Amino acid sequence: MTDDAIEELRKKVAAYAEGKDFRLNPDEEVVEMVLKGMLKKREKFGADYCPCRMVSGDKEKDAPNICPCAYHLEELERDGQCHCRLYIK
Repeated sequence: MTDDAIEELRKKVAAYAEGKDFRLNPDEEVVEMVLKGMLKKREKFGADYCPCRMVSGDKEKDAPNICPCAYHLEELERDGQCHCRLYIK
């Protein structure tokens, strides 16, 4: 896991949040932890799975857990943040 990979992923998740009613968590430690978790799952499973979601190895079953996961909008609306706290309102 390189600093370049972390920065590339940071740009990707930040670009996703741009123009929406949520943003990246301003707590840099949380963002760094989530990005590192995503990169570990990328290395192991081949995709940027949310680090707070279980991955079974079944790509079709696991697809909703690729960040941004299928659950993040509901969690943001309900809790003001997604489960892993990468995105906040």
